[in-house]
Amino acid sequence: MSRGRWTKRILALYFLVFLLFLYGPMIVMAALSFQGPQGAVTFPMRGLGVHWWDELVSGPRADSIRETAIRSLELAAVAGIVVAILALTLSMGYRRRFRADNALFYLVMLALMTPGILLSLGTAFLWQFMGERTGLWETALGTNVVWGLPFGFLIMVAVWNRYDDTVEEASRDLGAGSLRTFREVTLPLVWTGLLGSFLFGFTLAWNEYDRTALLAAGENTLPLEIFALTVGSVIRPDLYALGTATTAVSLLAVAAFLTVAAIILRRRARQLRSRRELAETATEIPHPEPLGVPASPSR
Repeated sequence: MSRGRWTKRILALYFLVFLLFLYGPMIVMAALSFQGPQGAVTFPMRGLGVHWWDELVSGPRADSIRETAIRSLELAAVAGIVVAILALTLSMGYRRRFRADNALFYLVMLALMTPGILLSLGTAFLWQFMGERTGLWETALGTNVVWGLPFGFLIMVAVWNRYDDTVEEASRDLGAGSLRTFREVTLPLVWTGLLGSFLFGFTLAWNEYDRTALLAAGENTLPLEIFALTVGSVIRPDLYALGTATTAVSLLAVAAFLTVAAIILRRRARQLRSRRELAETATEIPHPEPLGVPASPSR
């Protein structure tokens, strides 16, 4: 018993050290962003305040940061939508076995193993060979979708593995067509996976640098702008504030997903509980005994 207790404590300590290693730099960066005008990029902190956050909003870099942030949000939103749609349609094909399904699966997973900068470079060379110009929406969107698709695909495959096909059969037996069955039966049961796929596509595109660096063609996204500020000028605490803000956007996206999922699942559970109570009430209502049918007179 004592040995098991010590094992749990060691594992808990290891987990805390891992969390500190993972989130420690972000915590330090956030703390250093709340300094006074004389603040530096290292400890000790020099005063407390929101001076560098104000510089981020109204300083000389504010316009370029705002423009690239809006561009990154648009790119991330579109990439998330495309990833969700492709993940849904592609995973639906894997509900049944088909020829070369393993080859297609590993082809989709190949994007996880391909270095981002090589994908960006290869795409740039391909479009140059075809005589076409690269751009944020022409090429960078595609590379970000390719990067997010495997994650969304794996989520949807996991959803379909625990999906009960008999509900669709029951819907069709009741006279519903394929489109109505998908809209009113299938989609409400797999929407969490669809939303999770969108979240993966959004967050990966929002923070992506490698797969966009060689394809943006002058239309910088926020990660490219942060890199330009890092190598092109003196690093100041307002860069820490910008990094904290970008991390906060990702965390808010995750929090919004969890909140929406919790609200919808709780509402669905409440509806199921109400229907169950209504059914139990209906079974408890006494029904009048049928009146006896008079026998026909004998001849």
